[in-house]
Amino acid sequence: MAETESSSLLAAARRLSPLARAAAPEAERLRRCPPALAAALTEAGLFQLYLPRALGGPELAPLEAFEVVEEISRADGSVGWCLMLAAAMSMNVARLPLEAGRELAGTPADYRAAGSARSGGRAVPVPGGFRVTGRWNFASGIDHARWLYATCTEMAGDKPRLTAAGKPQLRAFWIPKAQVTVIDTWQVMGMRGTGSQDFAVEDVFVPAHLSAPSDAPPALPGPLYHPRAWQCVTWTVSAANALGIARGAIEALMELANSEASTMNTQLLRDRPAVQARLGEAEAIVQAARAYVFAAIGRLWAVVSAGQDPGDAEIAQARLAITHAMHESVRAVDRLFHAAGTNAIYASLPLERAFRDLHVVVQHGAALPQYFESAGKVLLGLRPSDPGW
Repeated sequence: MAETESSSLLAAARRLSPLARAAAPEAERLRRCPPALAAALTEAGLFQLYLPRALGGPELAPLEAFEVVEEISRADGSVGWCLMLAAAMSMNVARLPLEAGRELAGTPADYRAAGSARSGGRAVPVPGGFRVTGRWNFASGIDHARWLYATCTEMAGDKPRLTAAGKPQLRAFWIPKAQVTVIDTWQVMGMRGTGSQDFAVEDVFVPAHLSAPSDAPPALPGPLYHPRAWQCVTWTVSAANALGIARGAIEALMELANSEASTMNTQLLRDRPAVQARLGEAEAIVQAARAYVFAAIGRLWAVVSAGQDPGDAEIAQARLAITHAMHESVRAVDRLFHAAGTNAIYASLPLERAFRDLHVVVQHGAALPQYFESAGKVLLGLRPSDPGW
């Protein structure tokens, strides 16, 4: 894509960051992205970073999308999370034929989706499509979504239809927001502003062209949608969210340290060697993890952009960099939190929110500890058994 388009999206993220920061308390209270902020993000096109260019989307390269999500996550991790999930959802449209994608995106493109890759429903084939029933959780951004992405087990009579490998066939469906029931379950310790509610449907008809097997290869071309790199590209913005929150926490401690002492010590935090050391450690941790992501994802992107298939080494390094970045972000913020002492525990300060948010972020599937083991297997010449390899 043109550099000017990429730059304009990053510029929009920088322009909206102060709004996201100011709206963070409201997001915590509402347990969703505040409507006015969601409207501003929509107008800027930030909920569709990976949407194919053929559908009117920006089709950002993964590291370009990283910078956009990172910028907003510095201001508020919950809003950054919503952008991250929306980017992943906009990638999924590449599995559909062009005309179906255009129906979802509209003209001009305004593709906003939430949903779940977990199979939470049953899909019964009927003439022209499927009848879908089920319930799904963690639909981040559902309040401002237009479409719900729902993964189901495709049925053959009263039993699952099996794949050639003998496993149940999973199929993804795109369902209009108006046809789902939102169930208020989002009472959580962190990422409160994401609105990650449950949703359900009961015997809803979905036309066949708005569905695809979950393991279907992309129907649209382009390096962003390379089947082997798909999961790495999707999760690059997960690392961006975590590292953005960590960067915001560093900035929060720097601001706090210039004005606050503590109950038992009148010396400002900035003048204490222990605080200085923890801040330096956190800075090094975040910078190093970010550099690893840029190196590994940059290498993977160079390979697929050249029309080549990435090998196990490129995939292992990319996935390892993403998982490592998410865990390192937690490690950095834990240092900052303890360095701030009792100042860190007040809900009115962003450091407390960053601590809670990151301990939720690292529970995401992109950060599973088993991925360290998988990368180790590749380094030893073995083949990982987890999905995506």
